[in-house]
Amino acid sequence: MPRYVAFLRGVSPMNAKMPQLKAAFEAAGFTNVKTLLSSGNVVFDTRATSDSAVERKAEAAMQEHLARTFYTIARRVDELQKMLDADPYAKFKLAANDKRVITFLREQPTVTLKLPVEFEGARILALKGREIFSAYVPQANNPAFMTLIEKTFGKEVTTRTWETVTKCAAA
Repeated sequence: MPRYVAFLRGVSPMNAKMPQLKAAFEAAGFTNVKTLLSSGNVVFDTRATSDSAVERKAEAAMQEHLARTFYTIARRVDELQKMLDADPYAKFKLAANDKRVITFLREQPTVTLKLPVEFEGARILALKGREIFSAYVPQANNPAFMTLIEKTFGKEVTTRTWETVTKCAAA
């Protein structure tokens, strides 16, 4: 049975309790469910046959059991591990304090970009399939990174740090 990660957009400890989120996924029939980091990462096993089927099932379960839903992007753990092993950042020179982030899309993007795309220190470095690989140096009160991502790809995305994706793939 495939193991999946559901990356939920906009989850925080203030708007979703992890035990209830876990229970909603279990009620939907997902098994071996774990939540990670209280920020909308749910790892589980399922018989579902596609990412989109998992996404629809997860969103329906949240609506039914939590009376709200979070935009969901699902990936198989084995696919995430292949991506991590390939390390798409290896060919770029990054500063020690650069944050490596992966933005997930449901569908292949339709925009054509000349890479890298930069905005106030945030850089989109690579686009592979439905993943966008970016880096930025965090700056207090400066949302340049999310501004760049949303301006380029819209708001139907969700983003995680390289470290978070590594933890999710290992869960």
